Amino acid sequence: MELLPRGPAEFGSARYWERFFRQRGRRPFEWYGAFPELCPVLRKYIRPRDKVLVVGCGNSELSEQMYDTGMCEDIVNIDISEAVIRQMQERSAGKRPKMSYLLMDVLQMDFPDAHFQVVLDKGTLDAILTDDEEATLSKVDTMFAEVSRVLQVGGRYLCVSLAQAHVLKKAVEYFSQEGWVVRVHEVAGSRDEQQFILPVFVYVMTKFKKIPGSAQQILEICPEEQDKPMRMESAERLVEAVRDRQHYALLCSQLSKTPCGEQLSLDLCEKVSGKPRYTLHVVDSPSVKPSRDNRFAIFIIPQGRETEWLFGTEDGRRQLAASAGFGRLVTVALHREQRYEGMASIQAELSGKVMELAPPGLPARQQVPFLSVGGDIGVRTVRHCDSSPLSGEYVVEDVKGDDACYFRRLVFLSNRNVVQSEARLLAPVPPPGQKKRRKDKKKAGPAEPPTAIDKSYLCCEHHKAMVAGLCLLGSPDPVPGSPIAVLVVGLGGGSLPLFIHDYFSQAQVAVVEIDPCMLEVATCWFGFSQGERMQVHVADGLDYVATLAAEAPAQYDAVMFDVDSKDLTVGMSCPPPAFVEKPFLQKVKTILKPEGVFVLNLVCRDARLKESVLAVLREVFPLLYARRIDGEVNEILFCQPSPEGRRDPTELGARARVLEGALQQPGRPWDSSYVLADMLQAVTII
Repeated sequence: MELLPRGPAEFGSARYWERFFRQRGRRPFEWYGAFPELCPVLRKYIRPRDKVLVVGCGNSELSEQMYDTGMCEDIVNIDISEAVIRQMQERSAGKRPKMSYLLMDVLQMDFPDAHFQVVLDKGTLDAILTDDEEATLSKVDTMFAEVSRVLQVGGRYLCVSLAQAHVLKKAVEYFSQEGWVVRVHEVAGSRDEQQFILPVFVYVMTKFKKIPGSAQQILEICPEEQDKPMRMESAERLVEAVRDRQHYALLCSQLSKTPCGEQLSLDLCEKVSGKPRYTLHVVDSPSVKPSRDNRFAIFIIPQGRETEWLFGTEDGRRQLAASAGFGRLVTVALHREQRYEGMASIQAELSGKVMELAPPGLPARQQVPFLSVGGDIGVRTVRHCDSSPLSGEYVVEDVKGDDACYFRRLVFLSNRNVVQSEARLLAPVPPPGQKKRRKDKKKAGPAEPPTAIDKSYLCCEHHKAMVAGLCLLGSPDPVPGSPIAVLVVGLGGGSLPLFIHDYFSQAQVAVVEIDPCMLEVATCWFGFSQGERMQVHVADGLDYVATLAAEAPAQYDAVMFDVDSKDLTVGMSCPPPAFVEKPFLQKVKTILKPEGVFVLNLVCRDARLKESVLAVLREVFPLLYARRIDGEVNEILFCQPSPEGRRDPTELGARARVLEGALQQPGRPWDSSYVLADMLQAVTII
């Protein structure tokens, strides 16, 4: 039996609906939800004494249930199908004396002006507005004009819809331009029995007299989980908010039916501001054998640690889920712009939402564990926020890492999941002779995080590899006391040039930084300072190197590029593409001494682009080493202008051990986790 139309346009055809109801018989057809789901919204806008018009009533039980439950009784139902009107008249005969059914077209109604307080439309607008053709839009304009005509001022047009973008946009624009208040409610449906995957919405358009010259629009949305409406600044933003709800419903539907082959992510936003509060990633582990207790868990990432490999990458989250031993793990990242009271309040806030992401077959009352590292939500303190014309908005923040260590980070908010610079903070040391106070457990409060920068520690693994690359310099024994000239392009927080300056006592370090704001950040927040052996040049690295190549060639023992790209559309985030073009690389080679080394931090996710970069580098530099950084996209390239300096990894490791021993002088801090030999024994010659 064919009950579905051949094409969307047939929804607006009287002939189609006549055939539909004749074939369907007397079984009610609940277009877009039944009375129990719609009732909470309808009761807000329909009063018992209201005169209600239901347009395109079909054989739905909605009007009958509104009548029988006492919501209202003065109900007029119209439809273009003679068969359905006759059927509904017979169904209510003798039972509902105040309710009537009339054969009538919503496009041409016989009622007098201002005759009703409510016009109720359940799916009729969706059936008519099937496309954006001119004839269809004209028909909808006629329908809206008729609805407006028969409604009193202060009356409500309630439209139940799936809220396809073109339908919602048309309704919102028409009635808001007429000066009506427009509010969109999401209907809370039964997740198990819902007929449609997409959620159902009710547009509530309240009629007001149009004030000539007034441009004020009142547009609001009420998500299903809250009663208080949220004001939207434009029709476009309202349509976007509805679309977000639809995408979320589709996601929940997908996750409730089948394991997720790829990681899905979504933001949960603050109700009032609309700003993201939580970022969720759903990770399924096919290798985990499901049981009653290990099917689903929530993992709260401590504040400030969302950029770490384990939490901030797909591979890391996959490993986290497998090691946690749960079939589905939802990781939750906390946003720096938000305040959180603690694990208990986060759990209470998230409990309702995360259950909508549960795997198929999970019992409704199943206790779902909330996990974290160390059982707390971590510590994040924003020290400084500002904006630069070149780098955009940025933030300096202190976070608590593993082993109760604190770190200071620079993050550009245009790429908030990437730490631009990082430094470890030193624990405060009491002055000599001052006794430590006895700890009073009852009065103990949270310890103040340290603020002094540990200049002896390189947080970034790629910085460690770049320093290790100095072992490639042409002297027989790499001694930190030998005079060397180093050019670093890209300052950031200054950790890399500062380490070279402090540990290579005869090094002359020049730094090129295009953004003067970064020099201020490095100086004020990361302990950076200039001096006789450390000079910063605020300039474009491209121009600076070109000038050097023309005026003073072959003057540097090492040139290091650690500069990020502001263009996020390119598959290479470090360096900008212009820095690896052949003419510019030839200028870099020109300023290098024959036995020198060019060290490049390459971050490239585009395989083809990466191969082209390597090909250009090989054309310019006869000797090329590569060092992958474990758990990161970074790859450190060591490029030398002469093939005669070629050394195998074993020899490089031996040179690195010599250099490391020389760097560890009495009274100078050295972090035992930094092993130069480990950095260079893992290089490959390409």
